[in-house]
Amino acid sequence: MHLTIDVARRGGHTVLSPHGDIDFASAAQLTEAVTETLLAGEIHVVVDLLGVEFVESTGLGALIGGRRRALALNGSFALVCDQDHLLKIFQVTGLDKVFTMHRTVEQATAQEPTPG
Repeated sequence: MHLTIDVARRGGHTVLSPHGDIDFASAAQLTEAVTETLLAGEIHVVVDLLGVEFVESTGLGALIGGRRRALALNGSFALVCDQDHLLKIFQVTGLDKVFTMHRTVEQATAQEPTPG
């Protein structure tokens, strides 16, 4: 399935909203979108996973790399996810302890961005 990524700005954050599956075939699109956002100087990134049905290891790697790059620029990187089957992936891998996770975009963008 082809991945589309919507981009919006909310309260000092850039929200990337992928739609589709994040897998081996599409993870590079997510990496590119995050990289372009950071290179544009928009270092406070929220990835809204509400439109994503499936994330596999390559997709998780793209998210980890995006977080690492954002933090290296003194930015922030958060995820929005409310789907139990995706949350389970983050819990099983321990990544729920690595990422700042929110249930809604509103929660993720409610406060002024802070590094970390």
